[in-house]
Amino acid sequence: METIIDYGVWSCIPIVVLIAGLLITKKMIETMVVALFVGTIMCYKQDFFLSTISLAHETLAGIQYQNLLFLLLGFGALIRLFEKSGALLGFSSIVRKFAKTQRSAMVVTWILSMIIFIDDYLDILATSAAMKTTTDQLKIPREHLAYGINSMGACVCVLIPFSSWSAFAVSCVGEFNMGWSDYIRSLPYMFFPIIAIVMCLLVALGIIPKVGRMKEAYKRVEEGGPLWIKEEMGATVIDLEVDEEAEPSSPFNFILPVIALVVVMIIFENDIVPGIFAALIVQFIMYISQKLMSVTDFINSLMDGVGTMVTLAICILLGNMISTCSANMGFTNFIVGVFGSAIPPVLLPCVTFVAMAAVTWAACNFWVLVLLTIPIFIPIAISAGIDPVIVLAAIMSGAAFGSKFCLYSDCVFMTAASTGVNNMTQIKVVAPYVLSSAGLAAIAFLIVGFIAV
Repeated sequence: METIIDYGVWSCIPIVVLIAGLLITKKMIETMVVALFVGTIMCYKQDFFLSTISLAHETLAGIQYQNLLFLLLGFGALIRLFEKSGALLGFSSIVRKFAKTQRSAMVVTWILSMIIFIDDYLDILATSAAMKTTTDQLKIPREHLAYGINSMGACVCVLIPFSSWSAFAVSCVGEFNMGWSDYIRSLPYMFFPIIAIVMCLLVALGIIPKVGRMKEAYKRVEEGGPLWIKEEMGATVIDLEVDEEAEPSSPFNFILPVIALVVVMIIFENDIVPGIFAALIVQFIMYISQKLMSVTDFINSLMDGVGTMVTLAICILLGNMISTCSANMGFTNFIVGVFGSAIPPVLLPCVTFVAMAAVTWAACNFWVLVLLTIPIFIPIAISAGIDPVIVLAAIMSGAAFGSKFCLYSDCVFMTAASTGVNNMTQIKVVAPYVLSSAGLAAIAFLIVGFIAV
């Protein structure tokens, strides 16, 4: 497929249509289809019809989307089986011993998110599955659970030098004679994820007050309202409810499959897909041997869980297609060029963070953008005499920002699927906390830039 790189400011139109459409209509799939249509018309003109089909084939054939599809469908099955077997209820009984109040429950959520650090998808889905029943019982609005879960995923993974995110970043900087030791040196400069994680804990402890939509959510629940509101964007919300008819079973029915998932994932070099299949096998052996369900019930529950993730998989497919179409029109190059032209050395770390944050917020595809921006900003840092690990930290901080704040990012979709809080509501809830964290991070990068030069 032909790549077009010279649309300039016009390359922003599909993203603008997407964001504006969501703000106006609150309908996710319909708006994404319109944005994709606009993008393909602009990019491929009279060939847009066949080119759109080719773009779909290209996305579906990509190893990244295939892994994501396995992950989504596998986690849907895992969580439904956890529910039907009573494993979630059994694990929740342990959690409740430590989470007896709203404050302690959110602190436990924060701790679990820190522990499950290997992959951001695993972090979001496993933590929500473990904590949702408890937070519901304590009348914690789902908006706060969504904020607590999504605030941690990518931010924690970025700060762990042997997570999926860090492994990818190290592979990208190899051509500049940088490696694991350089990534570790960059960790103290990853201001955004550090600030965001600390802020999440302070909100959980009540030290930082609840503001905006978060405050409204607590007021709604205190007045007898629902734990969350299913708004019009409900087509993208696949809320995995705990089966109220299930009897609590041993917490090990939850713990052992999760351990199997993590261990096998590590054995296969942080590949989560083998881990999911291993966890499903452990679930089958444990649940059938304990007569918690028959083989037929197991298969039916597995397929039911897979079905809950189909809409989410379609939304992410459309999002990837829009992102690819925008990239083919030169959107990424345009934004980076706007921010990156004639940067004074003292401003380089701050500008790198702001540019990366802006692009990832608008265009999603965080790892692709990391791959594209490292060859742009790292050489600038080297030529300017600035330690490149600072710029690497700025790039990864910007990617973490986009993961938390992009309206159609994978992590925001997954948080919606696991908590029931739709994408638009999530962004409105987290905005005061994410934007203030980003502002503080930008100031920190500005100070470091002056010190480095």
